Amino acid sequence: MINNAGIKVIFDDLGLRDFKETWDYQEHFFNLKVAEKGRAESDGKTTPDRLIFVEHNHVYTLGKSGSEQNLLLDYIQLRARDASFYKIDRGGDITYHGPGQLVGYPIFDLEKLKLGLREYIHLLEEAIIRCISRFGIEGSRLEGATGVWIDPDKGARARKICAIGVRASRFVTMHGFALNVNTDLSYFNHINPCGFTDKGVTSIGKETGEKREMDDVKRVMYNTMREVFGYEYY
Repeated sequence: MINNAGIKVIFDDLGLRDFKETWDYQEHFFNLKVAEKGRAESDGKTTPDRLIFVEHNHVYTLGKSGSEQNLLLDYIQLRARDASFYKIDRGGDITYHGPGQLVGYPIFDLEKLKLGLREYIHLLEEAIIRCISRFGIEGSRLEGATGVWIDPDKGARARKICAIGVRASRFVTMHGFALNVNTDLSYFNHINPCGFTDKGVTSIGKETGEKREMDDVKRVMYNTMREVFGYEYY
C-alpha cells in the first residue's frame, strides 16, 4: 500500500515465550532506537526496525487507559488457571495472550516509514484484514475502537478476532497486535475484553470450523505486513 523501498526489517520468530521475557526483549531494541533519535549527533549507525512474532503463556495485560475492574479474577484464581497479570505501558484496556494466539511486536521508526501513529494503526489493521481474508474470513473495523472485527455492524454478534495496543515514543513503536488463531477463548470469559461488556471474541479456527497451523498463519502475516508497509526483510 505504501512504498518504502530500501527500508529493511529484521524478523524474529520467538516461538512460545514468557510475556515478561519478551517485553524486556522488545523494550531493549525500542530503547536503543529511541535513544538514537534523541542524540544531537549520529555516527550513522542505527538499530534496524524489527518485527517480532511470538506466542505467550497464559497472561492478562492491562494498558495505561484500562481499568483493573475489567479483570474478573483475583490473584488466587489467576494462579489456579496458570495465568499471570501485568500492567503495561501500551494504549488500550485489558486483553489476554496465550498459546494459539499470534502476537506481533513491530518496533518501527514511523518517521522513516513516513507514517503518523493513527495511520500506522490503520495499516496494522489492514495487514490483519488481508491475512485473515486468505483463510476465507471477512474482517473489518469497528468505529471508535481499534483492532479487527467480524460483523462489527451487527450489535451483539460483533466479535473481535485481533486486538491492537501500541506504545510510541519519538515515533518509535513497540507492542502491537494479538491475532486469535487457535486460542482457548474461554480465557476471555474472565475479562471484559478491551473494556467491552457487550462484544464477543473469536478466532480463525472458530470462524473456519477447523484448527489452523500456526506456521501457515505466520507465513501469511509475515507477507501481508511486507505488502502493506512496503518494506523488505533482511
